[in-house]
Amino acid sequence: MQRSYVIEIQNLSRYVGWSLIATVAIGMAAAMLVSSGIDVNMSADVKATAENMLNAESRLRVKAYVGLLLFMLGMFASVGLFLILREANVVVSLWSLMVDVSASVLGVFSSVFAMNAALIAGNAAFDAIGGGNQHVLLTSVQVVSDYTSFHLALVLGSAAKVGVFYVFMRSDLIPKFISAWGIFASLFVVIALVGRDFIPALGSNAITAAFLASNLLAILMLGLYLGVKGVRR
Repeated sequence: MQRSYVIEIQNLSRYVGWSLIATVAIGMAAAMLVSSGIDVNMSADVKATAENMLNAESRLRVKAYVGLLLFMLGMFASVGLFLILREANVVVSLWSLMVDVSASVLGVFSSVFAMNAALIAGNAAFDAIGGGNQHVLLTSVQVVSDYTSFHLALVLGSAAKVGVFYVFMRSDLIPKFISAWGIFASLFVVIALVGRDFIPALGSNAITAAFLASNLLAILMLGLYLGVKGVRR
């Protein structure tokens, strides 16, 4: 029975690892091929993004469905990590699961706002409300909503990852250097994102690039280790 459980956890670990890698790969591909110019989180230019959205109905719909796919992959990884870690620390792993689910729900609103923008761009009925600047204004509301939901989702998701990497470190299920880097990177994201709402200097391109790169590396290291080796038993 025990041997069967260990094999099951090992298989689950590999599935979770490759789902994390798939999330990164699909997200990067979508950013380069689909979301360029229509994702405010890549440019922080609300007006230009809103104007671009009015000429990108099809890409907005693709962006929305890619967001749903990423949501499903993220949910699989979150539940899988909880099942892997619950024996080591059920309280922290359950807390991380609940926070990460909340982050994923916030994140999936990006798909809602993308679909809203696609409807505004492609539905002649909105001409009755007003053309020109009115269309830009309506789309700008979707852009700002997308930005805030993504911002808050990233804070919550990174906070959840602190708990995940903490349990990994305490349980020694993966190498400690991966856990330590994951804790550092996740805390870096939370502190930088919350801090720049109060200290504008923390919103510099250099700091943004640094926390995104460190977080990406942490996810890739965890995903690759779990995908290739599973957890230590």
